Amino acid sequence: MNIRKQIFTLWALCSLIGVVRAADRPNLLWVVSEDNVTTTVGAYGDPLARTPNVDGLAAGGIVFERCYSTSAVCAPTRSSIITGRYASGMGTQHMRSQRALPAGVKFFPEFLRAAGYFTTNNAKTDYNTSSPWAAAWNENNQTAHWRHRAAGQPFFAIFNFGQSHESQLHKRVPLVTDPAKVRVPAYLPDTPTVRADLAQYYDCVSRADAALGQILEQLAADGLAEDTIIFYYGDHGGAVSRSKRFLYENGTHPPLIAHFPKKFQHLAPAAPDSRVRELVNLVDLAPTMLSLAGVPLPAQFQGRAFAGPARQAAPEFTFMFRDRMDERYDLARAVTDGRYRYIRNFYPSQPWGQHLDYLWKQASMSEWAKLFAAGKLNATQRAFFEPKPAEELFDCAADPDNVRNLAADPAARPQLVRLRAALRAHQLAIRDTGLLPEPLMIDWAGPGSPALVAADEKRYPLARLLDQVDALQLSALPEPAALAAALRAPEAVLRYWGAVAAQRAAALPEMTPLLGDEQLVVRLAAAEAILRRGDSSAAWAVIEAALTEGTNVEGRLFTVNVVARVPRSAPASVKAILAQLVKSSSATGGENYLGHAAEDLLRIAP
Repeated sequence: MNIRKQIFTLWALCSLIGVVRAADRPNLLWVVSEDNVTTTVGAYGDPLARTPNVDGLAAGGIVFERCYSTSAVCAPTRSSIITGRYASGMGTQHMRSQRALPAGVKFFPEFLRAAGYFTTNNAKTDYNTSSPWAAAWNENNQTAHWRHRAAGQPFFAIFNFGQSHESQLHKRVPLVTDPAKVRVPAYLPDTPTVRADLAQYYDCVSRADAALGQILEQLAADGLAEDTIIFYYGDHGGAVSRSKRFLYENGTHPPLIAHFPKKFQHLAPAAPDSRVRELVNLVDLAPTMLSLAGVPLPAQFQGRAFAGPARQAAPEFTFMFRDRMDERYDLARAVTDGRYRYIRNFYPSQPWGQHLDYLWKQASMSEWAKLFAAGKLNATQRAFFEPKPAEELFDCAADPDNVRNLAADPAARPQLVRLRAALRAHQLAIRDTGLLPEPLMIDWAGPGSPALVAADEKRYPLARLLDQVDALQLSALPEPAALAAALRAPEAVLRYWGAVAAQRAAALPEMTPLLGDEQLVVRLAAAEAILRRGDSSAAWAVIEAALTEGTNVEGRLFTVNVVARVPRSAPASVKAILAQLVKSSSATGGENYLGHAAEDLLRIAP
C-alpha cells in the first residue's frame, strides 16, 4: 500500500470513528415552564398538582430536590443560565437591562454548535444583555425545531412554555382547582381572592404541563426518545404574590427533573427513579450540557457540571441575587445550604413590597396592599410592606414559608455566621457588581462590560466596601466616626454607601458637601438622607437637576425611586417633570419602567 492509500485509509477510519461518536452523542432537550415552583408539581409531592407529563419524566428519571435559581425573576436568571456565570458578577443582574457581556464570554450553545450540534430555541430569549447571540443558534424563533437538522445530527433544543407565566394571573378565568383546597402561605391573608389566584396558578401549571407533553409526544413519534436526555425545569420560583422577584423559597426553588434513556445512563449522576438532595443551581446547566455532549468546558463557567464525565462534587452552598426589579430598585443577596437560607438586605430601610406596576396586576397582590393600608393584616402578613431587616435567616425545613426570622436567635448564631461568611466569599469570588449603583455602573462601563469596572480595585474596593457596609448596617445604629469616614472617602462607592447608612443614623451628619459630589448617585443618596429628616430646597434642587440635565434613563429612574422613598411631598416643579416623564415614556413604549414609576408616584402624591 503506497503512502497516499495509507493516508486515505487512515482518514476514512478516523472519519468512521467520528461518525460513530457523533451518533453516540446524546440529543439534549429542555422543556421549560415559566414561573414555576416545586410546590405545584406532582413529582415533588403536591396532592393538588396535575402534571402528568412532568411526573412521567420523574418516573424512571432523577428529581433534584434542592435546585435553586440564581435570581427570582426571568431575565437575570436566563442571563446566568445561558452563560454559566452569575449575572450578578457581569452587571447583567438588573431586570431587562442591556449590558455587554465580559470579553470572551459566549452563550453556551455556541460551543455545542461548534461541536456539530444543531441548536434551536423556541422561542424565549430574554438574556438581559446587549451582546449578540446569533452564533449560539441554528434556529431561534417560534418554529425552531430539531426536525430541521441534518440527518443523524445531534441536537440541543429548548422549548419554553408560558402558560404558567405570571401574566396568566392578570385576568380571572374559570377555575378547575378548588380554591377551598389550596394552602395559603402564612405571609398572605386568607381571602377568597388570594385563594382564587393560588388555584388559578395550579391550573396555569397544568396547562404548561399539557403543552410540554406535546413536545414529548413529538420526540417519541420521531423515534428519538431513546437517544435524548431530557431536562425539565422552571426558570425560577412561583408566580403568586411574594414568590417571583423575592429571595425566599417560593421565589428561587424551581423544579428540576432529568430523564436519561438507558443508552446514556452512564452519564447520569444517579440511578433511575432517584431523588437527589445535592445542591444544584440553574447556573450549572451550561457546564452540564457540555459535559454530556463531550465538549471541553471553557474557563468562563462559574457553575459546575452535575452530570456527564466532567461532573464535579456538589458544593456546600449555592447563591441567589435580587437587584432592580422592573421600575423599583433594591439589592439583596441570598445563600442556602439546602436547609438554612440567609438573606442579606443592603437597603433595609426599603420594604419588600414596593409598588410594581406588573406585579400589582395580580388581584391577590392588589388586595394584599389594600388590606395593609387599611390595617387589617396580622404581623406576619404586614411585614412585607414594612422596612426589612439587614439580615434574615430561615430554617426552611421547619419554616418553608420563610416567615420566622432567626437572625437574632442566639441558638441560630452558628448558622448565621457560617452562611454570612459563605456569601461574602462568593461575592468576592465573582466580583459582585451589585454594590455599584446601576447609573454609576453604566456611566463607568460605557459600552463595555461592567465586569471590567468591578475588577478595578481602585474604583471598586469590594472587600473594603463590604466591610464598611456591614459595619454601618449590622449594628443597632451606625457608629458616628465610621460613618463620617465613609462620607469623606475618596472612593465614590464608599461615599454612596455611607450616605445610604446616614439615613438611619441617630443624628444626621453634615451632608451638604455631598450635594455637590461629582457622582450623581452620591448626590442623590445625600439628598434622600436630608429629605428623610426635613424639607430642603437644596436637596430638591439636586433631584430636579437629576431629572432634567441629560441624565441617562437609569439615572432618571434611580432619581424617581429616591422621590418615592422620601416621606414628604415633592415641589410643584418636580411634579411637573414627573408628569412630563409619564407622557414621554408612554410615547416610547417598551417596558416603560420610568413612566410606570413616575405615574405611580404622582398617583399617591399628596
